[in-house]
Amino acid sequence: MKRTLFYTLSIALGITATNVKAQQTSYIDLLKQEPKWVDSVFNKLNKKQKIAQMFFVAAYTNKSKSFTDSIGKVIKRERIGGLVFFQGGPGRQAALTNQYQKLARVPLLIASDGEWGLGMRLDSTIAYPYQMALGAVQNKELIYKMGLEVAKDFKRVGMHMNLAPDVDVNNNAKNPVINYRSFGENKYNVAEKGAAYLKGMQDGGLLVSIKHFPGHGDTDVDSHYDLPQLKFTKERLDTLEMYPFKELVKKGAAGVMVAHMNIPSLDATPNMPSTLSKPIVTGILKEEIGFKGIIISDAMGMKGVVKYFKDGEADVMGIIAGNDILELSENSKRAVKMVREAIRDQRLTMERIDESVKKILTAKYWAGLNVKQTIKEENVVAEVNRPESLVLLQQLADASMTLLKGREFVQQLTPDKRTVIINIGTSEGTVFQKELASTYKNSIAFSLDKTANANAIAKVLAEIKPEDQVIIGIVDTRLRPGNGMVLSADLKMFIADMAKKDAVFAFLANPYNLASLPGLENAKALLVAYQKEEFMQKAAASVFKNQLMPTGKLPVSVNSFFKYGDGL
Repeated sequence: MKRTLFYTLSIALGITATNVKAQQTSYIDLLKQEPKWVDSVFNKLNKKQKIAQMFFVAAYTNKSKSFTDSIGKVIKRERIGGLVFFQGGPGRQAALTNQYQKLARVPLLIASDGEWGLGMRLDSTIAYPYQMALGAVQNKELIYKMGLEVAKDFKRVGMHMNLAPDVDVNNNAKNPVINYRSFGENKYNVAEKGAAYLKGMQDGGLLVSIKHFPGHGDTDVDSHYDLPQLKFTKERLDTLEMYPFKELVKKGAAGVMVAHMNIPSLDATPNMPSTLSKPIVTGILKEEIGFKGIIISDAMGMKGVVKYFKDGEADVMGIIAGNDILELSENSKRAVKMVREAIRDQRLTMERIDESVKKILTAKYWAGLNVKQTIKEENVVAEVNRPESLVLLQQLADASMTLLKGREFVQQLTPDKRTVIINIGTSEGTVFQKELASTYKNSIAFSLDKTANANAIAKVLAEIKPEDQVIIGIVDTRLRPGNGMVLSADLKMFIADMAKKDAVFAFLANPYNLASLPGLENAKALLVAYQKEEFMQKAAASVFKNQLMPTGKLPVSVNSFFKYGDGL
């Protein structure tokens, strides 16, 4: 049955959009059907145009008109396969997408990195909790619903693929690039949460790309700046790092993104990034694991790949290795020329190119690009900030709350007592304090900036009476909640001293940072709330107002006091 007829019947029968998509043939199954539209487009492309379909370039809506126009020229002249949108705004992106699609002879497949939704890249949009916080959530249905909402948002601004979820097992606390982007250190938890998010997005009609194969979780080098090396055995990688990838491939993941990592046990070639390794991309991912979907390189301008393979050679090797889409080549025009030369030199075959192009065109067909699409440019901001999405956002925050110590002590907090509410990390008052003050009417609030010295702390201590209830929120104000949260030595001493007393703590930061606060394990009550955002502050306040029973479990081990799975 033709898709258009199927949709017409669905609307007539009153089937919801979600159900329609759930019944749609999966992308992996569609590859076997070889749709006629795919063949008709494929047969009109010459060799150069086929190769160009494999290249996706970066697009922005917060840059100059000259930059925007330059991407338009690339689309028109080079006839590339797609775009990866980065920073900007939703309304501007919808409008620019319409402009760009008009310039394309073959419709563009449009993607973005949206691990926590549109808010990862676009202003005025919803950013869902980071995957570290979702790793604490015990209700997978909420994560599935998040996937559905993210799919609606992506499609509303004209995108067809989310380069997510991140299914790296973050088993290195010092990881500078994955860390809070991972569901945690346990491979089963990562696979479960990743599967829920993936299913939500794919049921919502969005292509996905799980990343970063074969696993970027146990590195202490950021592949944006250098080439990390994994020195583990193949058996270790197969049973740990690759586990979530294998599970999600079984569950029908449409795409897999390959990382730039040097892994001698899988390919002994010196300085060989996994992205450019045929034994890894074709030998392991395609042949051993049996992945049939789209294989996408990580960004091809990253130092992890171009440090040793310069001047376009990395692009050629990436295709030889088995990647279908090369994301963000340093120079796509040069790359297409070099790939053509590689075919003439018999380093590559057109059959290899054709295989990838058909996968890409099938993805475009699955996304509905066989029918001309125009994105509605009115009310975009309102329609990606739906009331039900905001409700879900708070539900996810509530479900992530992880009480490591002191349930009984929290239950003893009473609005009748004078309450001192201290904020550590910023000089400004917080939502956490305001929310608590609405219940604890007889309260007084103080804020201590992250650089606060002994004098500032002494002034606060002078206001605390022996009979007071003390609630302390520790807030990491940085844009991203990684490691290395900075607090003055005096503040650390103050935290340790207050932990020995009857203070209760909410930790609105990456849990790995607990390791840098010795003495906090003595706290009467300690709640991990993962990040600084208002929805997390509201959830943490609800726990200390005894309006919310925390159910989260710690997704990583911090030290001997706070381990994976902890949570009362």
